[in-house]
Amino acid sequence: QVQLVESGGGLVQPGGSLRLSCAASGSISSIQHMGWYRQAPGKQRELVALLIIGGTTTYADSVKGRFTISRDNAKNTVYLQMNSLKPEDTAIYYCNLGLRSGGYWGQGTQVTVSS
Repeated sequence: QVQLVESGGGLVQPGGSLRLSCAASGSISSIQHMGWYRQAPGKQRELVALLIIGGTTTYADSVKGRFTISRDNAKNTVYLQMNSLKPEDTAIYYCNLGLRSGGYWGQGTQVTVSS
C-alpha cells in the first residue's frame, strides 16, 4: 500500500508563486519516476513535469522556465515550484509515483490563479 499526500495549493495572483509538495509513504520500492499532472475543468489531464529516476527531467512547453520539479529522497517527497503563475495554470494538480509494479496518484490539490 502506497499513500501520496499533497499540499501547498491555494489562491494566488497572476505573477505569484506556489510550492506544491507530495509526500509518499507505505510500501515504496523501485521508484521509476515522480511527476506532476494537472487537470482543468472540462479538460484532459496533462503532464506538467516528470522526473525520471536515473534519467531526465521533462516539462510541458507551457511551464518551461517557470516550474521546477525536485525531490528530497530522505523525506520521500517530490516538489513543484511554480513561479510567474498565469490564470491558465488554474487546475487541480496531482502527483504521481511510478513504481516498477504500477503507478499511484495523490488526491489532488487546487491551484487557482486569479486577480
